[in-house]
Amino acid sequence: MQVTETLNEGLKRGYKITVTAGELEAKVNEKLAEAQPEVEMKGFRKGKVPMNLLKKQFGQRLLGEAMQDSVDGAMQSHFEESGDRPAMQPKVEMQGGEAWKEGDDVVVEMSYEALPEIGEPDLSGIKLERLVVKADEAAVTEALENLAKSAQNFETKKGAAKSGDQVVIDFTGRIDGEAFEGGAAEDFPLTLGTGQFIPGFEEQLIGVKAGDEKEVTVSFPAEYGAENLAGKEAVFACTVKEVKAAKPAKIDDDLAKNYGADDLESFKTQIRERLEAEYSQAARSVLKRALLDALDETVHFDLPQSLVDAEAGQIAHQLWHDENPEVQGHDHPQIEPTEEHRKLAERRVKLGLLLAEIGRKNEVEVTDAEMTQAVMNQARQYRGQEREFFEFVQKNAQVQQQLRAPIFEDKVVDLIFERAEVTEREVGKDELQKAIEAMEEDETAAAATAPEATPAEN
Repeated sequence: MQVTETLNEGLKRGYKITVTAGELEAKVNEKLAEAQPEVEMKGFRKGKVPMNLLKKQFGQRLLGEAMQDSVDGAMQSHFEESGDRPAMQPKVEMQGGEAWKEGDDVVVEMSYEALPEIGEPDLSGIKLERLVVKADEAAVTEALENLAKSAQNFETKKGAAKSGDQVVIDFTGRIDGEAFEGGAAEDFPLTLGTGQFIPGFEEQLIGVKAGDEKEVTVSFPAEYGAENLAGKEAVFACTVKEVKAAKPAKIDDDLAKNYGADDLESFKTQIRERLEAEYSQAARSVLKRALLDALDETVHFDLPQSLVDAEAGQIAHQLWHDENPEVQGHDHPQIEPTEEHRKLAERRVKLGLLLAEIGRKNEVEVTDAEMTQAVMNQARQYRGQEREFFEFVQKNAQVQQQLRAPIFEDKVVDLIFERAEVTEREVGKDELQKAIEAMEEDETAAAATAPEATPAEN
């Protein structure tokens, strides 16, 4: 077997792999010899079938296996010896194709782009600032007031209903004069302004009083879940039985106990800790973005164009679908990436490869426990079907990688934070909010809703 280099230009590599006819025949004979003891054939005892008969019956199939094994073995040996890691699946083509016949040498051309050599960046030279926000008394009070509103009760009031009030109604809906299934209820408590009913319904009940009869005319949305109602106009005959005004719950020990706390003071402590955890997570996002910007500016290496092209195409495709949500499938014209798509793709590929390499060199791994937790978190979206989701993940390597990638990235980012020069500055909530808004504006300007970089583990 012979491997000859045909291309070495930048990251592009090309090789010609030659497997001689003699090597193929020897491989086939080796496979036949391995199988012979277990083969049974009419007229012969088990394991005594002559090799020439075995070759006649199984030779063609084993010849294909021998070719594949030989080429795969040559490729594996090449990557082990050269240290190359292909950016994408190598392209492999057999010379001669269908014209090849038994007795000929097998010549295969292999081409790929190698992942670049990435030196260890000087992480200690990266200077970052972490924003620290403490939850002050005003923030805790605001959170308490919001919780009190969500725990509000409604008390009967006199006069007309306004937005935020609750009306208790009986109603019957009709389309073309005919009542329809699911269109009627009695003593239904509807809080006006919550958008609980289809658009236009609640607005028409503002101003009603207890004892009023009101016809509400609305049209079901065109995309409504029930096909028999979608896009149709309906008239609801409503009887208003009671109008109630919202009364926020008192901020006291009883409210705290409703949320599982022992008393109001311990509840305030829980709220303060939760707020500061939220501030810390938001500040981490700002810090991470600053880190990625710093790495993008200071670290440079050649990028595999095949990865950049694939990423640019994916970004362009995703953005096109975001702009054309009515197109669900992929039956649409070819979408060509723009220069902006390519710039974003280059950033994503660079940062993905860099973080992956830092993680590889520092032996960063995603543990089984971390993966299990990620799967459990994702499974919460599928209530009642958690087991099916777990089985789906176990059988789908691509989904596993989608769950593993952000965990791996966060662990690498945390590693860099430990080695970089990170100073802390205490700021107010408003300044943190401005930093988040500025970050989001930058991301939007870069490429609308394009996702953040996620490294591939190689």
